[in-house]
Amino acid sequence: MDTLTYPHLLAPLDLGFTQLKNRVLMGSMHTGLEEAHDGFKKLSAFYAARARGGVGLIVTGGFAPNFRGRLTPLSAEFSSGRAARAHRVITDAVHKEGGKIALQLLHAGRYAMHPFAVSASGIKAPISKFTPKEMSRRQILKTIDAFARSSELAREAGYDGVELMGSEGYLINQFICQRSNHRTDEWGGSYENRVRFPLELVKAVRARVGQDFIIIFRLSMLDLVEQGSTYDEVVQLAQALEAAGVTILNTGIGWHEARVPTIATQVPRAAFSWVTEKLKGKVSIPLVTCNRINTPEVAESILASDQADMVSMARPFLADADFVLKAEQNRADDINTCIGCNQACLDHVFAGKRASCLVNPQACYETELVLTPAAQKRKVAVIGAGPAGLAFATAAAERGFEVDLYEKNDYIGGQFNLAMQIPGKEEFRETIRYFSRRLSQTGVNLKLGKAVDINALKGYDDVVVSTGVKPRIPAIPGLEASDKVIDYQTLIRDKVQLGQRVAVIGAGGIGVDVSSMLTEPQDSSLDSWLQDWGIDKTITHAGGLCTPQSEHSERQVWLMQRRPGKMGKGPGKTTGWIHQQVLLKRGVEMLSGVSYDKIDAQGLHISVEGQQRVLDVDHIVLCAGQTSVDELSAPLKALGINVHVIGGAEFAGEVDAKRVIRQGSELAARL
Repeated sequence: MDTLTYPHLLAPLDLGFTQLKNRVLMGSMHTGLEEAHDGFKKLSAFYAARARGGVGLIVTGGFAPNFRGRLTPLSAEFSSGRAARAHRVITDAVHKEGGKIALQLLHAGRYAMHPFAVSASGIKAPISKFTPKEMSRRQILKTIDAFARSSELAREAGYDGVELMGSEGYLINQFICQRSNHRTDEWGGSYENRVRFPLELVKAVRARVGQDFIIIFRLSMLDLVEQGSTYDEVVQLAQALEAAGVTILNTGIGWHEARVPTIATQVPRAAFSWVTEKLKGKVSIPLVTCNRINTPEVAESILASDQADMVSMARPFLADADFVLKAEQNRADDINTCIGCNQACLDHVFAGKRASCLVNPQACYETELVLTPAAQKRKVAVIGAGPAGLAFATAAAERGFEVDLYEKNDYIGGQFNLAMQIPGKEEFRETIRYFSRRLSQTGVNLKLGKAVDINALKGYDDVVVSTGVKPRIPAIPGLEASDKVIDYQTLIRDKVQLGQRVAVIGAGGIGVDVSSMLTEPQDSSLDSWLQDWGIDKTITHAGGLCTPQSEHSERQVWLMQRRPGKMGKGPGKTTGWIHQQVLLKRGVEMLSGVSYDKIDAQGLHISVEGQQRVLDVDHIVLCAGQTSVDELSAPLKALGINVHVIGGAEFAGEVDAKRVIRQGSELAARL
């Protein structure tokens, strides 16, 4: 077996007292299983699958070292012998598969969503409902001891190390930066005083755990908030952390309250590896880089160019537990690639739900969504090769069913073929590539360009209708007669050239995407993206922020919705603000509470809060929702055929690939 395709990625890393088998760190992710009933059993299966898949070092989701450090009153805490014993099921499962795992210790500080929040100073975070109390000197010392005690317990629980969460704006980070530390005692004021807390904390942890235990420090190298750290300060702290006993420095990018995207799909791949590179040569311990690294090729390039010693990937291991194993076996095309959508991971966690993955609904459901071999072989027809049909067909074939997949077009992917043409959503192409491989590997009989003969379906045990959606055409006087009107599917599919003045009707996810596509700047380089968001590559400005260099689009776009209130959110809670910021930067006029009166030669007549307007537009793009395409289920049922309707054919609503892929997978599992 040739493993030289990714020699740097797969090279072992010697830490002196122990060795990691490769340069891959599975970054910390909160899954929701940490607090769930019987969650540790499910969590152990989740981590064991990633250890079996070849990850060099796993880092758990964040556990608080004491009660005040919890993110919410019911969040996970790790501070007792009982907790250590409970975690044994996790560490034993990982070690059984030949892996290593570190426990992340995270104190929320002023990000805590409860009235017991404490911080360096009593300054409320813009994303929290609670104002923290300033920690007394006694509380500071007790918190340092709590971290040390929890680290000692982590060793007893079988962990190979701990990660101390010193970035993303949590407590340790709050002490470091002037933004949240206004103290005048020995724990505040000068930079030397502000970094006293993380340094004393690391020293206390090292004293408790001994020299042969991994201490990862998550160092915020780019705060992306006002009054954040400068580059010189970051270097000073990194060197002091090494002297204090840190084993590995893991780069952190951006506070949670920062108004700069850092991990969404709109962020270019490896957009922040240059940040880690700036520390190379300044410390001698391994440096980890992170954010939007989702393929072995990207990871290998980073390591080969000596930008870092390790790469951290979190969401890619939700998408595919066997990422590293497939890279080792030169099967990169078989990797189910993370598309950076956040819809089933971060969006779920922030809503208090269990995390999973849009492209891999088995993530965090390893003990529940299981594709067991079928007891009885069935012959199944699937009509429509969009995300729902693909998910069902491949999962059913994996179980041993005989599956014929019919698609009227000469290509697979459904709505993903449209999504991947939106700037910033090119990653959706990877999912189509992955499913194309799975169709072949699982033995699905793919029939492209095939119109379905209902009578020919009589011989199947089951027929799955996954024929998707079509654009909803709103009832607007003059719409049918106007040559200015085009629906979003036709626009994207046929690459129709539009004029300089465009009205977009409908501000859901599709309307937002279309408006973004129509105003996309010519320069799509990383430097241009960084300048657009005001990110200072020299980090000479505090927090790494500078004045954004954004330009309005030459095309005038109006984005409109009928309902009043905020607009431009799109389908994802953690990405909605990004869409809105992008549209504002480009000069898109967003109108809510709109009624569409008529379309004529003058343009689009609308009323907004009782005021009539005429938009003199060249084109009008319809993004006013979808309707289900299902012309088959009724006649099939009439013939007595066992029919299942899934995906958009079952319910149109907002386009939701997360829902339809899970629906297809779950149907295949229970059939």
